Amino acid sequence: MFTGLLTAAVLLPIVAAVLILLFGRDARTVRIFAVAVSVVEFLLTLFVFLNYDTSEGADQFQMVDRVVDWIPIESFEVQYYLAVDGLSAPLVMLTGLLGMVAIFASWTIGQQRREQGEEPREREYFMWLLALQGAVVGVFTSLDFLLFFVFWELELIPMFFLISVWGSGRREYSAMKFLIFTILGSAFMLVGILVLYFSTGSFDMTELPALVRQAGTGLPALAVFLLLFVAFAVKLPVWPLHTWLPDAHTDAPTAASVMLAGVLLKMGAYGMFRLGAILPDVLRDVSWALAALGVINILYGASVVLRQTDMKRLIAFSSISHMGFILLGLASAVGVAGSVSPIGLTGASLQMFTHGVITGMLFLLVGYVYERAHTRHIPDLGGLVGRMPVLGAALLVAGLASLGLPSTAGFVSEIHVFLGTFPVWSWMTALGAFGVVLTAGYILWMIQRVMLGPLNPRFADLKDATPLELVPIAALIIAIMVVGIFPSTLTDVFSTGITPIVESLQMDLTLSRN
Repeated sequence: MFTGLLTAAVLLPIVAAVLILLFGRDARTVRIFAVAVSVVEFLLTLFVFLNYDTSEGADQFQMVDRVVDWIPIESFEVQYYLAVDGLSAPLVMLTGLLGMVAIFASWTIGQQRREQGEEPREREYFMWLLALQGAVVGVFTSLDFLLFFVFWELELIPMFFLISVWGSGRREYSAMKFLIFTILGSAFMLVGILVLYFSTGSFDMTELPALVRQAGTGLPALAVFLLLFVAFAVKLPVWPLHTWLPDAHTDAPTAASVMLAGVLLKMGAYGMFRLGAILPDVLRDVSWALAALGVINILYGASVVLRQTDMKRLIAFSSISHMGFILLGLASAVGVAGSVSPIGLTGASLQMFTHGVITGMLFLLVGYVYERAHTRHIPDLGGLVGRMPVLGAALLVAGLASLGLPSTAGFVSEIHVFLGTFPVWSWMTALGAFGVVLTAGYILWMIQRVMLGPLNPRFADLKDATPLELVPIAALIIAIMVVGIFPSTLTDVFSTGITPIVESLQMDLTLSRN
């Protein structure tokens, strides 16, 4: 079967990235082309999401592009296998949305570079940004583990160059730190994938749960789980493998921060969901450790962020805190008295999407403020809402969504996690809830210091958002409010995606009792 839809979603931005190199030095043409491609890509990924069939009896994996024996290597069966299920379809759309936002946010990248006394290099910039988007869509749609690994590695190259060339501050250091951490994680992943293959004879993620059960004691399940978990934990990131993230965010350009927070971190969470479906028995055995790591992430990120004075660094540590909710939700899958509870899993999957939209918007707005004020140092700012009412209102919406205000996307995901986790890990859930209180504190503090109070005279001439900047802002606000008011638009889809994990855990539970 080969529908071609997902292949188009993967290849469109990658092919466009190559075509950009054929353009001359007309920067405006490059920008218009990149914007057009990003809009088409978003519409394509939106079509994928809207056409995912959640009705009873529908196939779990849909819009399949599959070529069996794609790479004829002796002793290996490597397929070209792309498809989406309820877990990946929303993340594909999220990638399309934030990819478009990142391109719009980069419209003035050349001007910013010239003001810094550096060569704009807009062709290369938009080339890497589009290539990054294609690679991430490839990660979320690959169902062959080796193909998944290839796209996982391809994502590293664009992000490294975006930070090291177009970043600021200690950009080379931050880019290299990001690269080293991720490559080390990838080494663990490759070993885990190969052990899994030689134990089961397949890279096919749809077949692996059944093949793992057949392999029985012939598979070093805990070792495979830990190898793959380390790779995903680096990307999420999980404490103590998180130290690359604040540096990368602080020194990355705005568009790279939007993509990094919005979708790259979700690659780690997505990998953990797939891992849980393949090795449910290990997930059950280590669920207490996942819950503990989740609480550590929540409290560590929330406490450290209170000491930050750089807006980007503050949001980066808040991301570490929010990723802890995904671990908590995943750990709650093994419910009370050995039952299987899908509520926390639904919340964790929702958190992937809602955090991507909300934090992507926060980084976008901080980038707009920095472009005007030329500082992210919170004590230097204040009173900006009088000069930038639209940006101030947008920052308030994103901030309130981040702290989980009801009727926003942030509330929906976190309440699902708490409802699913409390019956299983009550005291850990209570600690996690305390993290929400800290979140409210630092988000409101940042908004108050930046937007309210007396205006610094040096910012008296700042301009508000331009019509072009309103496009990505409006798109993200709509996403935040739609998910907050009509959560079933996502929960109905995600619930079908977590079914394999629930079924695998239930089957493993049944076998262990027998």
